Amino acid sequence: MKTIIAAVAQNGVIGDDNALLWHISEDMRRFRALTSGHTVIMGRKTYESIGRPLPNRRNIVLTRGGFSVAGCESYASLESALSSLSSEEEVFIIGGAQVYALTMDIADCLELTIIERDYEGDVSFPLADLSEWRLVSSERHERGETFEYPFRFERYERKKN
Repeated sequence: MKTIIAAVAQNGVIGDDNALLWHISEDMRRFRALTSGHTVIMGRKTYESIGRPLPNRRNIVLTRGGFSVAGCESYASLESALSSLSSEEEVFIIGGAQVYALTMDIADCLELTIIERDYEGDVSFPLADLSEWRLVSSERHERGETFEYPFRFERYERKKN
């Protein structure tokens, strides 16, 4: 199963200057709970924004250049990264925008945190054709522990043809 996981402002923005624009403790806990023990695939810039391999996960970094970091595997293409996976392996695509765009057509699931507010930023989530997806759960929060705006956790599964 391939799952795209992202936090997205209501206007589609996901980041600015290679950084997140918000800190939502509940979203971070959810991300950790969903991805722990699984494989995560990210682009080099996303890795650099995190700054370290994520613990208790197989970390795969997509990069066109020579990139080598202890605790990460690097691949020059999505195809080569995917061919390194077993068929039953659960994989989470964690960003950035180019990697989301590359994987949108092959993803089985979307795990989205929708921030009910517009943000200014230089990176946006590639728009998914939601007619191809079925909303299976939505959990709204009026605010977070330390985050003052409403947000929703939404899970979408690709409709079967």
